[in-house]
Amino acid sequence: MSNDDQTPGVTPEEQPIAAELAGETPGAAVERDPLAVLPDAGTGAEPLDPTDEAFGRGEGVGTSKEVEGLSQGQIVWGRFIRHKGAMGGIITLAVVALLALSSMGLFGIRGWWRIQDYNASGNIVNGAAPTLTLFPFSLGEHPFGQDDIGRDNFSLVMKGIQTSLMVMVVLGLITLIIGVAVGALSGYYRGRTDTVLMRFTDLVITLPVIVIGAVLGRLINTLPAKLDWPYSATQVIRDNLPLLLAVVLGLVLWTGLARLVRSEFLTLREREFVDAARVAGASDWRIISKHILPNAVGVIIVNTTLTMSAAVVLEAALSFLGFGVKPPNVSLGLLISQYQGAFATRPWLFWWPGLFIILIALSINFIGDGLRDAFDPRTKKIPSQRQMDKAMAQIVPQGATEGGAK
Repeated sequence: MSNDDQTPGVTPEEQPIAAELAGETPGAAVERDPLAVLPDAGTGAEPLDPTDEAFGRGEGVGTSKEVEGLSQGQIVWGRFIRHKGAMGGIITLAVVALLALSSMGLFGIRGWWRIQDYNASGNIVNGAAPTLTLFPFSLGEHPFGQDDIGRDNFSLVMKGIQTSLMVMVVLGLITLIIGVAVGALSGYYRGRTDTVLMRFTDLVITLPVIVIGAVLGRLINTLPAKLDWPYSATQVIRDNLPLLLAVVLGLVLWTGLARLVRSEFLTLREREFVDAARVAGASDWRIISKHILPNAVGVIIVNTTLTMSAAVVLEAALSFLGFGVKPPNVSLGLLISQYQGAFATRPWLFWWPGLFIILIALSINFIGDGLRDAFDPRTKKIPSQRQMDKAMAQIVPQGATEGGAK
């Protein structure tokens, strides 16, 4: 036997014994892994292979069987639905959205709540305190209480949730479209195109979002009067002020996504599958849309969800400062601003809008965390020592039983 065929760490005299214990024929030229761990001749234990997926502890241990035969989409979906925080966020957001949309209606469809005119005043009931009870469950006439002129706070909060959700969705779509378009063109074509688009992006980044939103919000509110627009046009602008605010904010908040998409495209455009597509005669549009963009979808989705979460808080902040949504429209930030003076006497007017702002923002953040973990396998959770000890306790008796049977 040549020196190259010897097992590392074993003398020539012990080589036949080691080969026999490993199940090899003595003298045969067998290629062995130099990292393999030899068995203990005294215990008869099986050799351990560090390349085996059950060997060691850490990320990726035992995952090959879990994802065997699954597509990339199925793998991502499986990771996402196992993320407890993301599932909790989806359930919470779905319950809040369903409650707001069904109670106050949408697109002219009347909701199930008896008070649809959220600005209508009424008689004070129960001292304006909330009539909601949990045991036994009952909404009562005014579950979230009333304000000082008798308006139903439940109607106001539900309408404010609708406004926040609408701003979140519209802003997210605008951010997604502009950010992906700018980032994709800049990263794919590079050169002069990249320079022009990125310098424009840097210019927008330097603009403070709060100040821009405040200035544009003030212009939307005052511009019709200064230009002597007819009352009908002024009324249309006031009725659609939340939508205009979402569009304005979306035109400012796309920069972060654009830079991330550019970075992904700069990396992916150098990969072999892109070169193969070029050789096959694929156009730039097909390479961008069919080959590169699907591989960058993880970064796009995660960043978009986080931007939507920030949009809820930003809209509430602008409305609280008086630069966002104006009456007769309602938003959660506007309700907090209007009732901040009633915190000592009627705190429920302040609590409920703040609670739903936190619920919506946290739900979107948890969903974004779940998407990030699902798209990035490097964030796989490493088993704790307790989990490893429990797994070993199940493996050892099983091995002892099989050894006794043999």
